[in-house]
Amino acid sequence: MSPSELIAALMFVTACNALMAGYNVAFTLAGVSVVFAAIASGLGLFDVSFFLSLPARIYPLITREILIAVPLFVFMGVMLEKSRIAEELLQNMGDLFGPLRGGLGISVVFVGALLAASTGIVGATVVTMGLLSLPTMLKRGYDIPLASASIAASGTLGQIIPPSIVLVILGDQIGNAFQEAQRSYGLQTDAVVSVGDLFAGALLPGLILVAAYALYIFATAVLTPAKAPAQPWPDDTDARALLWKSIKAMGPPLFLIVAVLGSILSGYATPTRGAALGALGAMLLAATRMAPERRKWPLWAAVALLALVGLDLTGIDLRLAQTRWTTVETVAILVAALLVLIGLFGTSVGSLRLWRNGQLADVSRTTMHITGMVFVILIGATVFSLVFRGLGGDDMVAHLMASAPGGTWGAFALVMLVMFVLGFFLDFIEITFVVVPLVAPPLLAAGFDPVWLGVVMALNLQTSFLTPPFGFALFYLRGVSPPEVTTSHLYRGVVPFIAIQLALIALLIVFPGLVTGWLD
Repeated sequence: MSPSELIAALMFVTACNALMAGYNVAFTLAGVSVVFAAIASGLGLFDVSFFLSLPARIYPLITREILIAVPLFVFMGVMLEKSRIAEELLQNMGDLFGPLRGGLGISVVFVGALLAASTGIVGATVVTMGLLSLPTMLKRGYDIPLASASIAASGTLGQIIPPSIVLVILGDQIGNAFQEAQRSYGLQTDAVVSVGDLFAGALLPGLILVAAYALYIFATAVLTPAKAPAQPWPDDTDARALLWKSIKAMGPPLFLIVAVLGSILSGYATPTRGAALGALGAMLLAATRMAPERRKWPLWAAVALLALVGLDLTGIDLRLAQTRWTTVETVAILVAALLVLIGLFGTSVGSLRLWRNGQLADVSRTTMHITGMVFVILIGATVFSLVFRGLGGDDMVAHLMASAPGGTWGAFALVMLVMFVLGFFLDFIEITFVVVPLVAPPLLAAGFDPVWLGVVMALNLQTSFLTPPFGFALFYLRGVSPPEVTTSHLYRGVVPFIAIQLALIALLIVFPGLVTGWLD
C-alpha cells in the first residue's frame, strides 16, 4: 500500500468513527476530507487543484432530473402519513381479521408494507406503526417479542418495496457506478441502468418478503395460539360493513401507489413524473378526507386527472401546434382543456383547505427538511469521493477486491459484509452516497448485473437495520414502545425475521432471475 493509499484508508476510517460518534454527516464527510487533503498536500501526496473540479461535479448532481423525484416521493409519503390513513386502515383491518389467528399481526404486516411503499423512510414507518399498533397488539394478548418484531420488520420494508426514496437514491448511484465501470474497466455495452429498472427488479422480492412475514406470523399463531390469539367480533359487528370500510380505507392509497408504480414500470412516465403524479394524488387524497361537504372539488380534480391520463392513453394527438386537426382531435383537445381546468380548480381548492388547516405547511416543512438533508449529504459525499479518488483510494479498493479470496464472489461477500456492518452505525443515505460509488464499479466490471446487485444491496442494508444490537429499526421502535417492552424482547423477536431476510438474499443469489428474469 502506497503512502497516499494509506492516507485514503485512514480518512475513510476517521470519517466512519466521526459519524458513529454522532457528528453531522454532511459536514463530517466534507470536513474530514479537507483536513486529510491538507495533510496529504503538505506531504506532496495530493494535488489541491483537484478541488477546482468540485463545482463541475456538484452542479450536475444537484440538477439531475432523477433526483427531483426525492422531494416528490417524500412529499407523497409524508402527506399520506399526516392524513391518518394508516391509522384508519390498521383499525379497520385489525377488526376485520381479528377472528383469524394472527390476524392482527398479518394486518400490521400488510399495512406496514403499504405505508413503507408510500413513505420509503424506515424511521417514519417504524415509529408510526409502533405508536398505532403496538399498544393494541399487547392489549389483545399478543406475545411481546412477536408483536414488537413484526412492527420493526414491517417498518424496514420501505428499503425494498417500490416506490421509495431508498431505491431512487440507490438506483441513481448504481446507474452512475455502472457508467463508471464502463469507462474505467472498458465494458463493451451500451446498456443504461435506470431507477425504473431497480423498481421493477425489487418488486417481486419485496412481495415475497411481505408474504413470508405474514406466513411466519400465521404459522406461529397456528402452532402456539397463545402468542397471537384470535379476537372474536363484538356481537353487534357487521362483517360486510367492516369489509366495506376496510376496502374504502385501503383502496385510494393502494390505487395511488399502484398507479404511480405502474406508470413508471410501463414506461408511461419517468420516475420523476411518476413521483409528481404521486405527490399530486396524495394531496388530493388528503383533501378528500376532510368533512363531506368540503370534498367535492378535490374529488372532481382526482377524477379529472384520471380521465386526462385515460384520454392520453387513447393515442389521440392532443398537441396544439398542429396545422390541421381532425374532428376527433378537436373534440379530444376541448375535453382535455376542460379536464385540465377542473383539475386545476379542484387542486387549488384542496391546497387552500390543506393550507388553512396547517397540514400543507407541516408536510412541506418536513419534506424540505428531509430533502435538504439528502442533498447536503450528497455534496459532502462528493467532496469525500473527490479527495478519496485523488489519493488513489479507488485503486486501493479495486486492488483489495481483486485480491479477495474466492475471486469475484469473495469480493462480493466482502462488500456485503462491509455494508452490513456499516448499516449498524450509518443511515442508508450515507452508505449509498459514500460506499456504493467505491465498491460497485469493480463488482459491475466483474460481470454482476447492476439491477440484481442494487436489489441485493438494499436487502442487505434492510437486514442490517433489523439486526441486534445496533439495528436502527430496533432503536426507533424502542423509543416509542410501552415500558413493558424491553430490549431483550426486541432482540429475541427479530431473529426469525432476520432469518427470513437472509433466506431471501440466498434465494436471489441462487435464482437471480427473480430480480432480472422479467426485465427484458
